[in-house]
Amino acid sequence: MESALGTARAIILLGMAIIVASCAPRTVEKGAGIYKVGNPYNINGVWYYPQEDPFYDETGVASWYGEDFHGKQTANGEIYNMQALTAAHRTLPLPSIVRVTNLENGRSLRLRVNDRGPYARGRIIDVSKQAADLLGFQRNGTAKVRVQYEGRGRVADPTQSAEIDTSPRSAGTRAAPVTSVAATTLAPPPGAVASAARAAPLPTPIMTPQAGSTAAWDEPDGVVTNQPVPPSTRLWVQVGSFTIGSNATRLAATLSGIGAARTSMVMLNGKPMYRVRFGPFNSIEEADGILDRVINAGQNGAHIIVE
Repeated sequence: MESALGTARAIILLGMAIIVASCAPRTVEKGAGIYKVGNPYNINGVWYYPQEDPFYDETGVASWYGEDFHGKQTANGEIYNMQALTAAHRTLPLPSIVRVTNLENGRSLRLRVNDRGPYARGRIIDVSKQAADLLGFQRNGTAKVRVQYEGRGRVADPTQSAEIDTSPRSAGTRAAPVTSVAATTLAPPPGAVASAARAAPLPTPIMTPQAGSTAAWDEPDGVVTNQPVPPSTRLWVQVGSFTIGSNATRLAATLSGIGAARTSMVMLNGKPMYRVRFGPFNSIEEADGILDRVINAGQNGAHIIVE
């Protein structure tokens, strides 16, 4: 009798386990990445809005990360390898393929973006230790760079997508505020060649490329190319960009306690845009200091650019 009861209990427990397992949320296999865009998130009081951006082309300051994150899971479920050709970006889809050009020495390299970061306010991208070495700034720690989106990165299973949302590394998230988000495209730095426009939306990449294919989603191959080095590069803290000049003037006035903000007009896609900036600065440290003050004054969209 007791034996029969024990068997019955085992069957019931097994059935309950099967039911629980079937209802459990889908998880990412260790080391297997997914394609995701992700939800808006907040780091140290600054909101970031991940999005598809096939025309992404910006300049700024790069940093790198290594041993502390080696072997840990990235934001899209892959495993970080500091010797791989990867990078972390705050808003581009994961994984994405980008071209990073060191504007100080002309070295240019394609990287796979599979992580979120950097969260230092004045940095535009975090690259792996190996990538920093190939780009020539591993020893210095930072460099002025240009980052250009090329396309989606490949994933092991293209049917998996943004339903799984791993939080950004070392960061908590909460719901985004209801607000409109404006974005502007920066003019290419002097001496740089503008990338060709791409159609949107992007097609889902096929997983069996033809030999010799140069499709944007091909994985980085470690080939370093040399681009023209701009004769000079200057650092600016760009606070905002407006289609109406009076709005730029008004913003500059509200920041007078920080310093003399400059307003200037540039033509983008045949339309005038009025920018509010601080600078130019001779060092990254100077730009970082002003950027912190501007963000602390409530201008969360401020960022460092290189021209």
